[in-house]
Amino acid sequence: MTSTAAELLEVLWGRASTAPASASQLRVLLMLEHHEGINLRTLADSLASTPPSTSRLCDRLQAAGFVEREVSQADRREVRLHLSGRGRAFLADLRTRREDALRAVLDQMPAAKRVALLQGLEAFCDAAAAQIHDDSEDSRSSGTRTA
Repeated sequence: MTSTAAELLEVLWGRASTAPASASQLRVLLMLEHHEGINLRTLADSLASTPPSTSRLCDRLQAAGFVEREVSQADRREVRLHLSGRGRAFLADLRTRREDALRAVLDQMPAAKRVALLQGLEAFCDAAAAQIHDDSEDSRSSGTRTA
């Protein structure tokens, strides 16, 4: 049942096209939204990618006007990444389209089932956030390079 629900959600999300950004580029945009000013190496580590691959992704996002690069004041060799206004607008529009697609399905559900779903999703979010936090703590304590 869980995999079926995840697949159906993926179909709904797919209806709200992420064009002109690819799935990989969307991951970068979401990371930048939550980690404003992250440096390229840390972003690459977070994506489990290499700095050159991540840099090319960011090149394309910058060319599309979604990302801005800034040389660090502390170290001129370090580049900080930021979402541009256009990048923020893109994510806001994508979220609106995804919410509309999801709302159309939720509106067909009985109210009690929507409440139960909301409670389950809140518990899921709490558990996922805790796991992500724990994984982050583990990588720092094991000496994984993050900067």
